[in-house]
Amino acid sequence: MIPVSDALERLFALVSPVGSEDVALVEAAGRVLAQDVTARRDQPPFAASAMDGYAIPGADAAPGDVLTVIGEAAAGHGFGGAVGAGEAVRIFTGAPLPEGADRVVMQEDVTAEGARITLSDRLDPKDHVRPAGSDFRTGDRVPAPRVLRPADIALLAAMNIASVPVRRRPEIALIATGDELVMPGEEPGHDQILASNTFGLKAMFEGCGARARLLPIARDSVASLTAAVDLARGADLIVTIGGASVGDHDLVGRVAGDLGIDRAFYKVAMRPGKPLMAGRIGDAAMVGLPGNPVSAMVCGQVFVVPMIRAMLGLGAAPAPRQIGRLAAPLDANGPREHYMRARLTPEGLVAETRQDSALLGVLATADALLVRAPHDPARDVGDMVEYLPI
Repeated sequence: MIPVSDALERLFALVSPVGSEDVALVEAAGRVLAQDVTARRDQPPFAASAMDGYAIPGADAAPGDVLTVIGEAAAGHGFGGAVGAGEAVRIFTGAPLPEGADRVVMQEDVTAEGARITLSDRLDPKDHVRPAGSDFRTGDRVPAPRVLRPADIALLAAMNIASVPVRRRPEIALIATGDELVMPGEEPGHDQILASNTFGLKAMFEGCGARARLLPIARDSVASLTAAVDLARGADLIVTIGGASVGDHDLVGRVAGDLGIDRAFYKVAMRPGKPLMAGRIGDAAMVGLPGNPVSAMVCGQVFVVPMIRAMLGLGAAPAPRQIGRLAAPLDANGPREHYMRARLTPEGLVAETRQDSALLGVLATADALLVRAPHDPARDVGDMVEYLPI
């Protein structure tokens, strides 16, 4: 068995960033920007009013001054003339500042009578003007790589960017294995269970930017598993679930060997999830996850999600861990790195009392994986520990 850190290094060596494609900005949220994008205009493109009020030549304005209102400027409808001494233009937020004006007096700071305004004694000294280009200038860059958030999309739209270069979504083929499996909605026999792993993994992988497709369940025969792997042709990553251990019905390693897998490792010193296999078959990376539901989901989080991020050009790095305070004591850990299902409570982290790798109900109530190093000593309430949010 190899440590988790070594397994991750070997997994990263199996993948590389996928290519890019241009997509419409309206479809780009959540995608990974593949190349720097530059602004095509200044923002704002003109000096603009930051308030509703009156645009005036501000140099000599003083409390008590009386000015004549000669026009109006609104967003999308600027004032066409110039403002001279003793004059003002009624202006609204976002409107371009008229020629000759360099200050906006808030409407609360004037007394209006017909076409005249009087500046009040509590005149705000600020100019309330947004200078041209004060947000960004033509040629300013949005750097790649980055996952495009709503704020990024708004920024790119303001930069007059209609389409953006993003990483292609990595294609992942998911293959559940075993005679005991039937699909949700079918009626299982007395010795069968529902195929749940592929559904959870598909949601996990697509949530971090991949495109996952569920292939037909591979039965416990060389022919069925070989056919399933053949259906995965064209995928960037093939993920099998189950059949990667050493029992008589665990055929993934055998079939992968027959297909010429260049195996990177087999078995990892972790729990849950020791039986983990990885390598390359042709142009695709391949990862064989364990069949126990929690083991499959934990290994997907710890290993496959970082692989996907590497394929998206976001760097080859383990899932970032956070630090939390223990709210309940823990016994000493064994020889394998342990990812304990835990809950984040107001008092701190509480490990679930049942850590069986078959219990999806426990996983569904957990929101963290509490990470224990091999041979980690017993821990007390208040100790600081590492965890992965899930």
